[in-house]
Amino acid sequence: MKHEWRKKEKHIYLPKDKPELIELPTFKYITIKGQGNPNNIDFARHVQTLYSIAYGIRMSYKWDNPPKGYYEYTVYPLEGFWDLIDHSKYVPGQVDKDNLKYEIMLRQPDFLDQNLFDQVLEVVKKKKTDLDYNLVELKDISEGLCVQMMHKGSYESEPQSFSLMEKYAKENGYERQSMVHKEIYLKDPKKTEPNKLQTVLRFKV
Repeated sequence: MKHEWRKKEKHIYLPKDKPELIELPTFKYITIKGQGNPNNIDFARHVQTLYSIAYGIRMSYKWDNPPKGYYEYTVYPLEGFWDLIDHSKYVPGQVDKDNLKYEIMLRQPDFLDQNLFDQVLEVVKKKKTDLDYNLVELKDISEGLCVQMMHKGSYESEPQSFSLMEKYAKENGYERQSMVHKEIYLKDPKKTEPNKLQTVLRFKV
């Protein structure tokens, strides 16, 4: 049976639009790091690179020797950890996009290992030769205990949701660990009106 994250993992990817606690285990990801305004071409290239590899993994069942343990699944949504390059420039409630650094990622199925990852890289490099494959890593990431919520609306209004999340954490006896946070993008901003975007927001406590 096909593993569909929208159905099987709603608590992770489709939370309510109010803060809640979640304990997250270790998952596998392909990741790429960068910095600067996410509207710049570098960010778009990084995203394209990740998806090129992710779909290469997804289609590996068509190989002459399919990966051991392969199962059908839906490619996961784009996620990213965000932080500031220079924390001294931070102004509460404001976002200086040129002062951002990020690690964007796509979660991967359990059957993916380093050997298969390397094989897929060789395949996709032949199809799309101009992407940033040398920057991509296969990593295990453990987020642990977090506060999360579904943010509905533009990215510009995210500070309002983070304020609610921080208030919730404090009222329940938790403390935000750092300025680093995660975003999970459920809708394509190129195809979706800003007020209809859905983004999972999360930070460690």
